[in-house]
Amino acid sequence: MIRHLVLFKLNDGVERDEPRVVAGAEAFRELADKVPGLEFWECAWNITDRPIAYDFAINSAVADEAALKSYIEHPAHQAAAGQWREFATWVIADYPF
Repeated sequence: MIRHLVLFKLNDGVERDEPRVVAGAEAFRELADKVPGLEFWECAWNITDRPIAYDFAINSAVADEAALKSYIEHPAHQAAAGQWREFATWVIADYPF
């Protein structure tokens, strides 16, 4: 199994309640039902407000590297990530567990 973690930081001046941000969060929530091969999926807004904190997180798991590649290339994932490119930056970590 491979854990896929993503942490998103909203760009300066971007607020969580902006329609494009709300739509971006919803697009990620919907991926669990759209992308085959996801063994585990959760995403949510960070509840703490610290200077080093990121704003939104995805915690997911896939069976292997082929499934990770399939997830990354899936059109629904590409569309969701494309929305976030407009208003956020992110970091990822993929590791076996």
